Amino acid sequence: MLLGCAGLPQGARTPAGAEATLALLETTDLHATVLSYDYYKLKADPSIGFERTATLIKQARAEFPNSLLLDNGDAIQGTALADYQALVAPVACGETLAIYKAMNLLGVDGGGIGNHEFNYGLAYLNQVTASHFDVDGVPANAPRCAGPHFPIVLANIYSARTRQPLFEPYRILTRKISATGPDGKPVTATIKVGIIGFAPTVVMSWDQHWLEGKVYAEGVRETAQKYIPQMRAQGADLVVAISHGGLDGAPYSPEMENANYYLAQVPGVDAMMIGHSHQPFPDAASKVPEFGLPNVDKAKGTVYGVPAVMANLWGKHLGVIGLRLKYDGKAWAVDKSRTTVEVRSTRNADGSYVAADPAVAPLVAAEHEATIGYVKTPVGTSDFRMTTYFADVGDISAIEVVNQAQTAYVQNYVKANLPQYSALPVLSMASPFKAGAAGAGDYTDVKAGGLALNNVADLYLYPNALHVVKVAGAVLKAWLEKAAERFNRIDPASGAQQELVNTATPGFNFDMLSSADVSYQIDVTRPVGQRITALLFKGAAMAPTQEFLVATNNYRASGGGAFPGLDGSKTILASPDASRDVLIAYIQQRKNVTRAGNGSTRSWRFAPVATKGAVVFHSAPNMVELAKEAGLKAVSQIKTDDGGGKGLALYTIDLSL
Repeated sequence: MLLGCAGLPQGARTPAGAEATLALLETTDLHATVLSYDYYKLKADPSIGFERTATLIKQARAEFPNSLLLDNGDAIQGTALADYQALVAPVACGETLAIYKAMNLLGVDGGGIGNHEFNYGLAYLNQVTASHFDVDGVPANAPRCAGPHFPIVLANIYSARTRQPLFEPYRILTRKISATGPDGKPVTATIKVGIIGFAPTVVMSWDQHWLEGKVYAEGVRETAQKYIPQMRAQGADLVVAISHGGLDGAPYSPEMENANYYLAQVPGVDAMMIGHSHQPFPDAASKVPEFGLPNVDKAKGTVYGVPAVMANLWGKHLGVIGLRLKYDGKAWAVDKSRTTVEVRSTRNADGSYVAADPAVAPLVAAEHEATIGYVKTPVGTSDFRMTTYFADVGDISAIEVVNQAQTAYVQNYVKANLPQYSALPVLSMASPFKAGAAGAGDYTDVKAGGLALNNVADLYLYPNALHVVKVAGAVLKAWLEKAAERFNRIDPASGAQQELVNTATPGFNFDMLSSADVSYQIDVTRPVGQRITALLFKGAAMAPTQEFLVATNNYRASGGGAFPGLDGSKTILASPDASRDVLIAYIQQRKNVTRAGNGSTRSWRFAPVATKGAVVFHSAPNMVELAKEAGLKAVSQIKTDDGGGKGLALYTIDLSL
């Protein structure tokens, strides 16, 4: 979009001393959440949806005459709508993805690419982004299809065939802006804003089955050091990094998932659009450890002095950086002392939500209705409610059936195709993908009764492929230890209220077994790495050398979550079948799942300990009966609203029981 106001005098040159404010507006991790609708629960959800972010965008544009709207990736995957358009009724070449339709409507100026853009493969990504990849697997004569009306930039993923970036690495946007001359009079000026994109390099592991041999990745820092001088040489007044990653203070490596702590230190970066971590930044009250790193100001929104913003996920927030600019007669420079950074929520102070932009829903009505029809396809029945409201404290009602489906699949596959492994016991790991990080609605909740595809998608959120790793008992124990980082260390002698769950470790990294053959305890009074106790296999202590086949997904098997020993080298089967399809087939075969047979076998418990003060955690309000039904008698609700602004209640658990 063009910036500035009509009717301002067009001076031949911008006068030295002119000043302007340029707002950088960010969306990130939209995950194809176009509408305020939950396809897994088949009901409206006003807390999510780009149609509400659109209202914030229009408000911000009214406030800032000069603005650029930039998207930070993970836009095309993440809802049943996305899966429908990619896998069920693939979008035709001449059609635009629903999420891109909405983004085109809002006039996005530029976008980046996240790791989830690669989930459906390079051919699909090439099509829906209106690209022309020169890579294996994409026909050389493939037509350029419909797609976003804005440039997409990505500098650090390269074609193995050409050794050139898959997308254009950067784009310099030339815009007219309204400014104020040194005499206080309005002038129209020209500014050149360079945008450069980065994706986490570990996508090469996470989507190895799509990417291996076709593309390769380079580290974020060295890529920035290569291209930013080129952008400056080509006249960029400002350089804005659209970097799909968060912050990490570990020593830099080209393979690190969240490299922006180091990207901020590369000379020439004026602002950073960050994401991937599904958090709002800045946030003065945040307890996320990475936001407390040296030279990170979580109140002002800077990293090593560079303005940075992260707009959460699912359209819940809009990132707004107000760059205060001054022209010295040759170039525009950022006045960091007066620049502002904020995230604006779609949730109002009174708990209501901003109205949806009425233009968005009609634009995608056909795709929306088709998706609803698709997810209503029946697959079976259940005699119990499967939820993750209390997965953190032991409820496996939404976990065990996933583990059972994966275990059965692997056992059958090994018997038919890999007899050399037939003597090894088969286990499965699953986790609560939805564990309240985004609020009270962010839980799996499948009611008893008929099961449809939307329910299975609620049980298994991501389109992961099933992978199998061969690991020894020592690696399995280390795997469980890493998962147990989900919990804070509890001091039994403290009389203070203590938080049980460490939200810096997401629920999808809380892998757990649910097998009658394995039992173990998690001792939350012990330090990280020493919490798994009483680890038994068939009633005896698990030997460090005992070998197992463990069913998991491609993300975990290839290094996702940085679990020790899992780096892709232990994978003995990269199944062509998606984990969700495996689960669908399992339920269809059984027709009816039951609490007794599919939702009550717990492998783990907390090691009993009496604590002087209360141990608390958070979940959706008024769900205690579900905890009781799952056999968790030590859980009680103490507040219906924990005051955190996410609609969560405060619960306590007696760890001595």
